[in-house]
Amino acid sequence: MKIEHLVPSCNLETVRDGRGGIFTWLPKDPIVEFNILYFQPGKTRGHHYHPEFNEYFLVVEGSGVMVTRDSETEPEELIHMSRGSCTRTPIGVSHTFYAITPVTAVAMLSKRWDDCNPPIVQVEFLKGNPPVQD
Repeated sequence: MKIEHLVPSCNLETVRDGRGGIFTWLPKDPIVEFNILYFQPGKTRGHHYHPEFNEYFLVVEGSGVMVTRDSETEPEELIHMSRGSCTRTPIGVSHTFYAITPVTAVAMLSKRWDDCNPPIVQVEFLKGNPPVQD
């Protein structure tokens, strides 16, 4: 299973009444921990997978790219993310996030980080190819 791009529902009356809007995501998994993450433009966080929990990633501000890759021989797949974009990364799926602008995001986990051993496993093949030298 790959990273899923989740689409929220919206009661349009929350928009029509002029106060803004309420958008709702319904996670498949119980959320037991959530964390706020800050990224600087051009920086990444990830290059890993989680062996014990599913991770939901909701961008609150900014834009970037969530990238996944199964192995060194497989092509990278990406999801462009900006404010209001949410993904679900299943157990064992390698991923990393590249910030294009300053990004604030919330990561929500289906198992407490401190209850996992280990919570992450690093993978080198998501770091991309080194720049070509002339």
